[in-house]
Amino acid sequence: MLELFVTFFKLGLFTIGGGVAMIPILQDIMVDDKKWFDDDEMIDIIAICQTLPGVIAINLATYVGFKRRGVLGSFISTVGVVLPSFIIIILVAKGLNAFGENPYVAGALAGLRAAAVGLVIIAVWNISKGVIKDWITGIAAAVSFILIQFTDISVVLIVLIFLVAGIVRALVTDRKLGGDNR
Repeated sequence: MLELFVTFFKLGLFTIGGGVAMIPILQDIMVDDKKWFDDDEMIDIIAICQTLPGVIAINLATYVGFKRRGVLGSFISTVGVVLPSFIIIILVAKGLNAFGENPYVAGALAGLRAAAVGLVIIAVWNISKGVIKDWITGIAAAVSFILIQFTDISVVLIVLIFLVAGIVRALVTDRKLGGDNR
């Protein structure tokens, strides 16, 4: 349990830019370092947590904690990932009230924003390598991006459309192979 808490506390403490920026770091820790999951399992965990309501960092901590140690592990991991932000945001709020106009503080915030963008780009790249395995998934990813970015269609509806499309594709593939993979 302590390992879960410490792992997610560090993630919460050192991940700048939100939950999506946490994904490449989480993959390194969960797949490469601790070997808790393989690449495919991690992609599935990310997909599940991304589609659930709420903050992805908390969803990831809760889900991974549950997979590793049940309900108590879920609670421990969630507290671990939230606690650093809780403490830091109180300190930052106090500090910004006092030093918000300082050019050094403004420069530091600009640097943090740039680092966060880099982490998000790495997360997108790493996830795409694990998800886009053929031309169909590549087209699906591109179409979903276009629909989300350039239309007023609800993101929830787009996710549901591609959820159904994935199920239909699996059924068609299963029938073509003549197997019963259920």
